[in-house]
Amino acid sequence: MKDEPRRVDVALGERSYPIIIGRGLLDDGELLREHIPAHEVMVVSNDTVAPLYLDRLASAFGTRRFASACLPDGEGEKRLESMLPVFDTMLVNGFSRDCRIIALGGGVIGDLAGFVAATYQRGVDFVQVPTTLLAMVDSSVGGKTGVNHPRGKNMIGAFHQPRAVIADLAVLDTLPVRELRAGMAEVIKYALLGDHGFLEWLEAHIDAAMARDPEAMAFIIERCCRNKAAIVTADERESGQRALLNLGHTFGHAIEGARGYGDWLHGEAIAAGMCMAARMSTRLGWISPAQRDRAIDLIRRAGLPVRAPDDIGAARFREFMARDKKNRHGELRLVLLRDLGDATVTADYDPDALDATLESAGHE
Repeated sequence: MKDEPRRVDVALGERSYPIIIGRGLLDDGELLREHIPAHEVMVVSNDTVAPLYLDRLASAFGTRRFASACLPDGEGEKRLESMLPVFDTMLVNGFSRDCRIIALGGGVIGDLAGFVAATYQRGVDFVQVPTTLLAMVDSSVGGKTGVNHPRGKNMIGAFHQPRAVIADLAVLDTLPVRELRAGMAEVIKYALLGDHGFLEWLEAHIDAAMARDPEAMAFIIERCCRNKAAIVTADERESGQRALLNLGHTFGHAIEGARGYGDWLHGEAIAAGMCMAARMSTRLGWISPAQRDRAIDLIRRAGLPVRAPDDIGAARFREFMARDKKNRHGELRLVLLRDLGDATVTADYDPDALDATLESAGHE
């Protein structure tokens, strides 16, 4: 007997939408047609995911007009130039403003396809069909879309909410282990941000999660989506509380930029960035060494890096961190920990603590 899918709602008035979580959803034509009702369907995917799932997705739509664009895999494709073949395909097929775009892939595809949807004919609907753990728990939810620029990550984009998120847990069975670990970085982030119960659960069940236990994975994805939905509902456009979701990201984005996008996976860089945030929080006297080590140990148990590359100096970190979108009036704002489960966005910290953290980033 097939289990009923789990559902989490993102409550944003007329822009509200469901997150559907379950196994075998890509084979559920009735569900797909319910949440993708358009007669013109455009799928954006990559050359890793499309061979596995594109035909299954296409079969759900019968005689509807259906087109696809398949991009090379990797963070390096998250750029303005990669949007052009998607626009070309839609224009050649004469797709109207009533079409619906499907983002079939991980975070790169979700962000890029969402930005295409935000800008094609000044905005069309889209649906997220995430195929990585990271996308399921984080990037597919909340309406952040965009692409990278050589001078900064996610610097070009728009807020554009999807009409639905359809997360088929079965695709995680074949997810490469490196991608699974990268996704766990965002999972751990939610536990450190403000969910004490989830932190304790993760510490007890991280091994089962890394072994892809179905019940553990379903619980993780639903819990993270509920956490993010609550934050997005309270602060859709990141004017306050939503910035907390960037724990580790200012440091992590600097690692990605300094190493060239794609060398380190996003989740790997965020993991090292969260460790830097924890160490800086200890230097400030905000969390104890024991709390710092507890956070870092959980990240290590997920098989993630706990320090930055040793070839990025403090000056290079500062170069990229200066472009962070959280900065205001020339002040570098960071997400730091006042306790495990109590994060804050602040520019009010001892600069010596930041200097020491950057100087030792690749060695602690």
